[in-house]
Amino acid sequence: MSSEGIFQIALILATFLCSLVAGFLLAFALVVMPGIKSLNDSDFIRAFQVMDRIIQNNQPFFVSLWVGSVVALIIATVLGIAQFETRYILIIFATLAYLLGVQLPTITINIPLNNKIQTLDVDTMSETMQRAFRQDFESRWNLWNSIRTVFASLASALLIILLFMI
Repeated sequence: MSSEGIFQIALILATFLCSLVAGFLLAFALVVMPGIKSLNDSDFIRAFQVMDRIIQNNQPFFVSLWVGSVVALIIATVLGIAQFETRYILIIFATLAYLLGVQLPTITINIPLNNKIQTLDVDTMSETMQRAFRQDFESRWNLWNSIRTVFASLASALLIILLFMI
């Protein structure tokens, strides 16, 4: 198979996987977090712990999706620079948006917040402690999830545009 054929497969796979990640983040922003917002503080913390535990226990589909999007995108970018001549800037911009706007905040902000919530024992916390933790956690997590959603959507849109260019 030619490098052009490998590039096309990598770009299609990267577009598909990055779009799934964007959809996952969007679902959390539009459905999951607003859905658990109405819970009291202890139930909110417990609900988030349960959902996050599924992801943190290396749920195979999720891990394949998340890591695969990065791998496919990097491969597509490396091969795409040669394929797109002067239009390679789009694939570089899509990659930077995805890596810096989605993956970096995930690793530096959302995962540490998720890890912190996993350490909580709601039964031993006072209501005041639960409320204080939730207020800090929920606002920061939602803000950064919204940022990740915008950048994942931007990257996906740029990758879709690139698909039409090949």
